[in-house]
Amino acid sequence: MKIVYTDAFTLNPGDLDWAPIQALGDVTFYDRTSPDELIERVKDADALLVNKVKLTRDTLNQLPKLKYIGVTATGYDVIDIEAAHEKGIVVTNVRGYSSDSVAQLTFALLLELVMHVGIHDTSVHAEEWTLSADFSYSRSPLIELAGKTLGLVGYGDIGRRVADIGRAFGMTVLVNRRHPGQSIELGVKFVDQQTLFSESDVVSLHCPATPGTIGFVNRDLLASMKSTAYLINTSRGSLLNEADVANALNEGTIAGAGLDVLSVEPPRADNPLLSARNCIITPHIAWASYEARKRLMDLVADNLQAFVNGKPKNVI
Repeated sequence: MKIVYTDAFTLNPGDLDWAPIQALGDVTFYDRTSPDELIERVKDADALLVNKVKLTRDTLNQLPKLKYIGVTATGYDVIDIEAAHEKGIVVTNVRGYSSDSVAQLTFALLLELVMHVGIHDTSVHAEEWTLSADFSYSRSPLIELAGKTLGLVGYGDIGRRVADIGRAFGMTVLVNRRHPGQSIELGVKFVDQQTLFSESDVVSLHCPATPGTIGFVNRDLLASMKSTAYLINTSRGSLLNEADVANALNEGTIAGAGLDVLSVEPPRADNPLLSARNCIITPHIAWASYEARKRLMDLVADNLQAFVNGKPKNVI
């Protein structure tokens, strides 16, 4: 079986072993593939592995040999699923591999917003502590999370892990999700979206991008938040109306934001969030810990092996 991985670098920049995938066929790895390179590189493939490379109906129509697409991620909006189904192409994805890592970065962003570790480290290395008359000083307000309210939009695997960490910090947890009546859990209160945004000290997004959620964090919703509240997004950048969020930060409508995702990645230089006040941005790294990528590698191989065995799993 001829296998092509079109954009392999982010999964394995060199610290993982490709052996689990190489054992399944003749594999060609490309670090990155531009749209004009795509057809030539994959035209003879039986199976494709992709992350962010888009496979449109027009592209799939030019790949008569293709029988399998393995999305090396959870989200699969880069694939024209309807066209794939029509052509009999099996499409699989990987779920749950990075839940702990995403929850961890969610709190890394929040802790930086409330404790400003980076600012204080820079201060110390600039010899401000060496020259200080006092044994302790601060360069920004320091905020304790205990007793604060954490609002989670979405409550899948990641949302639950974030809730667990929030409770460990002594936070009250509010949740808004599509099906609030499915479970009752100690220490979690299910509320409507407006209540969550207006009552939370921290709002963290853990929901997919759908026609109903794209751009839903807009001017009106932001205006309902406390001026001392923080917004965290480790989910999908398109959930935010980015201009409205930037305005809310610059005008003091909310206190700060921690973002790991933007609507266009890499971002354009004119993205208003890049220059917004008290906005911490990381380059979509929540999923990318060594451990999470190792799990992802193994699960991608498992999906492909199941397809080879005639019993595909995790099919979209």
